[in-house]
Amino acid sequence: MSDELSHFVKARPLPADPVVITADDAARAALAERFGLASVERLHAEIQLEDKGKAVRATGLVTADIMQTCAVSLEDFPVSISEPLDLRFVPEGSLHYEEGEEIELEADDCDEIEYEGDMFDLGEAVAQTLGLAIDPYAEGPNADAAREEAGIVEEGQQDGPLADALAPLKKG
Repeated sequence: MSDELSHFVKARPLPADPVVITADDAARAALAERFGLASVERLHAEIQLEDKGKAVRATGLVTADIMQTCAVSLEDFPVSISEPLDLRFVPEGSLHYEEGEEIELEADDCDEIEYEGDMFDLGEAVAQTLGLAIDPYAEGPNADAAREEAGIVEEGQQDGPLADALAPLKKG
């Protein structure tokens, strides 16, 4: 577990107001390095915690502005992220699964995260939510121009002797 954005919350009693997490400069720089981004310009989360017996349900929204590198042109471009967060924090040892056991989740099931002791790291959950929301193959505004410059064409638009030789194979 990383600690770029650690924000520990006591499991009991839970705060009544939403927990607000805003990454400072150092946390944003560390998260950018962790996720291979040019930068994290802003990261903010507002999360409501709800007592669910032994578990704690965390629901809210993670928003961020990042600079990501285009997978095609390698130029940095801005991306805005708005990702819902819906997690359950459960005491260590609460999750019992046999190795190889198939687990079926419904669409409205949320992820469960075990924690030790009487506190859980809500900041790390926010960081992981950000990481999962990042498109690893994002294309910036100049991706098409970079493809054209490199001679990469759309499917079905190939030219040249190899394309001519392979054309009869595609028809059959």
